[in-house]
Amino acid sequence: MSDEHAESAAPAGASNDCPPDRLAIDPRSKYFDADVLQRGIGIRFKDVVRTNVEEYSISEGWVRVQAGRTMGRDGRPLTIKLNGPVEAWYEDLGDNPPVAKKGD
Repeated sequence: MSDEHAESAAPAGASNDCPPDRLAIDPRSKYFDADVLQRGIGIRFKDVVRTNVEEYSISEGWVRVQAGRTMGRDGRPLTIKLNGPVEAWYEDLGDNPPVAKKGD
């Protein structure tokens, strides 16, 4: 059996409490997951909590954010990929939720 849904950077026992390794808010992306987004995801990038993240990858260490108000030819906002340490957590778990980060 292959493990195709090994997207969480968390230990095996805490997979429901930590968000997936990679997630996007664009419904056209293969990393989009409406159920996960409904719970609310908190993102910390370079020790700063960010609220404008379009997509992230914990294992690869990057976030994708909108590049101002610039739009592409297809009408979607242009994005910039920023590299650095990324941490993610579910906001519905209270004040001290388990955090998914690289190396977990």
